[in-house]
Amino acid sequence: MEKQEIFAKGQALPKDWFSGEAFLNLLIARDENNDFTIGSVSFEAKARTNWHTHPKGQILLVIEGNGYYQEKGKAAQPIKKGDVITIPENIKHWHGASAKNKMVHLAVTNYKDEIQVTWLEPVTDEDYQVVTQNEL
Repeated sequence: MEKQEIFAKGQALPKDWFSGEAFLNLLIARDENNDFTIGSVSFEAKARTNWHTHPKGQILLVIEGNGYYQEKGKAAQPIKKGDVITIPENIKHWHGASAKNKMVHLAVTNYKDEIQVTWLEPVTDEDYQVVTQNEL
């Protein structure tokens, strides 16, 4: 029997900002009551964001699988189902799936004025391989 996902995968995310296969199901849009969005982001194995920042920070709630979160200048940290990652404002970082497993997280992302995220350069395959080389 196939495992039922909590949320549908949603729409494919742009290759300009993501490496590999990643999808977004927007659960809560910004409106007059909420100055943030909540999205379920699904990363297939090896998929990841580009480096990026958020002017008002972000919270990730991992709901399935395994992956990584890394802030610029620090070692990448493994993340797994049940982990909560609080990302401070304007911290350059990336997150995504492990090399062998998919990962799904809920992303709670705040706005500052009209800006929610600033996309930067991709995480290179070489840099990603350094992070994932010791996976079992």
